[in-house]
Amino acid sequence: MTTTAEPTTEPTSGGGGTPLIELKNVGKSYGNIIALSGINLRVGAGEVTGVLGDNGAGKSTLIKIMAGLHQQTEGELLVDGVDTKFSSPKDALEQGIATVYQDLAVVSLMPVWRNFFLGQELRKKGFLRQLDANAMRATTKEELHKMGIDLPDVDAPIGSLSGGQRQCVAIARAIFFGARVLILDEPTAALGVKQSGMVLRYISAAKEQGFGVVFITHNPHHAYMVGDHFVLLNRGKQKLDCKYDEISLDDLTKEMAGGDELDTLTHELRR
Repeated sequence: MTTTAEPTTEPTSGGGGTPLIELKNVGKSYGNIIALSGINLRVGAGEVTGVLGDNGAGKSTLIKIMAGLHQQTEGELLVDGVDTKFSSPKDALEQGIATVYQDLAVVSLMPVWRNFFLGQELRKKGFLRQLDANAMRATTKEELHKMGIDLPDVDAPIGSLSGGQRQCVAIARAIFFGARVLILDEPTAALGVKQSGMVLRYISAAKEQGFGVVFITHNPHHAYMVGDHFVLLNRGKQKLDCKYDEISLDDLTKEMAGGDELDTLTHELRR
């Protein structure tokens, strides 16, 4: 039976120590199209790195590189300080890097516990190797409870849960199966205020337990609530790289909205 992997690196909320994952001058081209160029990013244990950007900024390409779906065409990707090349998402998972995509890849009509163990089911000993449903139910409830998620019925279809609850189940699943770094793809994009708050609390809980989190979002308010470090992408390039105490929410929002371009537009519309 797989057990939760505890992070092996001491928390580095101050930015010191060896990052769990680091990108150095990473770029990605598809033929003549440059999707990313000169990206530098580091994620330490016990840190949330917010990666912000509008549609087309390069966030999806960045996710695919860190998740092992694509290899960069330039630069280095380091895991625990070691230059690493992922040939598949399985390679990334074996290094403890798990990605929770926006669509979650859940089977809506299946119960919560079946989705929690989807593809990695526990089986009873013996010739028939039947599914150990009781063990999976108990483990699912226990692991969700550890992370502050109290579901009254893990037999309920996962599609009956709120969007925030489904996100939290997916994150808890990734942690249980060995993640040290969580890459979260727009986890609050389609959620209301209350459900977004649930996910943000969960991100904060994961950070406090020593996990590294890459929080991909286009919402600077959400990023600022939990982030320790912010990277802003714009048309495939890195526009901003700063720590929490180096920027205010207003300035982060302004940079995200276009900075000087937004001031020019406001002046034009107010004339």
